[in-house]
Amino acid sequence: MMHLSRRRTTITSVLSLLIAAPAAVVVLAALPRHAAPQSPAGETVLVLDPDQSKVHWTLGTTLHAVHGTFAFKSGTLQFDSATGKASGEIAVYATSGDSGNDSRDRKMHKDVLESGQYKEIVFRPDHIDGKVMSQGSFTVQMHGVLILHGSEHQLTAPVQAEFSGNNWKGSAKFSVPFIDWGLKNPSNFFLKVNHAVEIELELKGSLQNATPP
Repeated sequence: MMHLSRRRTTITSVLSLLIAAPAAVVVLAALPRHAAPQSPAGETVLVLDPDQSKVHWTLGTTLHAVHGTFAFKSGTLQFDSATGKASGEIAVYATSGDSGNDSRDRKMHKDVLESGQYKEIVFRPDHIDGKVMSQGSFTVQMHGVLILHGSEHQLTAPVQAEFSGNNWKGSAKFSVPFIDWGLKNPSNFFLKVNHAVEIELELKGSLQNATPP
C-alpha cells in the first residue's frame, strides 16, 4: 500500500508540473520588454571631405582684422554616443595658410608657423559631451588635443552638426591663443596683434557604419 501511495504522489507531482509549465510561459511572456538588457549603441564614423571643407581664421590687429584660410588634408572621426568616447584625427596643411598678402604670408609661414618644419596642424578628439542625433541637427562639445607647431594643447570646441542620410556637415568656432602657446609674436612697433586667432570651421563629409543612438 505504501508503494502504491508513493506512485500516486509521483504521478500527482508530474501532472502539477505539466499544468504549471504553460502558466509560467504565459507569465514570462507578459513581462515588460524593457526588462531585457539593452545592446550598446554602435560607433559612428565621420569621414571628412577636404574639397568641401575649409578653415577660416581672423586675427585682430591695432589697424584692422586680417582674414585668411587653411586647407584640410584629411579627417576621420569615430565616436560612441553611449559613452562619449571619441577618436580619430583631422589634419590641416599648415603650408596652405593664406591671407591674400604675399609678404604677410611669407612672414607668417617663416617666422610664426614655421610651416616648412611643422607642415601639419592636427586635432585628435578624445571625448564629446552632448546628445548625438541619428538624423537632424544637434550641438555637442568636442574635447581633444590640438597639435600646433609641434606642441600638444588641450582644446574644447562647440560643434554644430547635421546628419542627413549618409552625409553630414558641421561648423565650429573657437580661439587659439597662439602667442601664449609659444609661437612667435608677429607684432612690431607700428602694429600690434591679438594674442589669439579666431578659428571657424566649415565641415562636410560622409557617414559610415552609423548606428542610431
